[in-house]
Amino acid sequence: MYFAIEGVIGVGKTTLARRLQDSFNAGLLLEVFEENPFLGDFYTDRQRYAFQTQIFFLLSRYQQQRHGVAKLLNEHEMLISDYTFEKDSLFARINLQGDELEMYYRVHEALAEKTVAPNLIVYLRADTDVLMQRIAQRDRTYERQMDRGYIHSLNMAYDTFFLHEKHNSPVLIIDTNPRDFVRYQTDLEWIETRIRQTLKVAPFQPELPISNRVNAEQQ
Repeated sequence: MYFAIEGVIGVGKTTLARRLQDSFNAGLLLEVFEENPFLGDFYTDRQRYAFQTQIFFLLSRYQQQRHGVAKLLNEHEMLISDYTFEKDSLFARINLQGDELEMYYRVHEALAEKTVAPNLIVYLRADTDVLMQRIAQRDRTYERQMDRGYIHSLNMAYDTFFLHEKHNSPVLIIDTNPRDFVRYQTDLEWIETRIRQTLKVAPFQPELPISNRVNAEQQ
């Protein structure tokens, strides 16, 4: 079984994947993005470096998905990834246009047929201001010049993509604005329970009705 964690830059995909790995006794497939030689230039001049950046990511993610998913599923009963292959086209819609976008779609469509869709997509949501705070806190060099307008456009695009479009996998939506799974174990456990409930993977307890849950939290 295989589930992937998705969300905008800074929402905590990789952190959550790492924190859930032991409890699920899972293999871990992490997106390789720092090896992209165009990434730093892209954040400085998106229009000029968008096509190179997208194509590099597309081919890199395809290689990971094509070989990594099958290998890890042979080694583990459960696999967690911090990205999906299909989301790559979401970035292309924002960053590419015209002939470049058309070329990208052709390559993406051909490669997507050879990848394995996850059993579940866990979509982590957050407000744009929250994302900007988290990006600033982790202080990655190539993200220091990141434009808020770009992050906001990504955030809106992610919502449209994962909330309103059809996917090959079911989507579990987690609002991370009120839940800090880095600092609070109870928030991490709540997310883990939601995933187990959706996948029907033991052990988990059925979620309490809202009125009962409020009473329990107040005790």
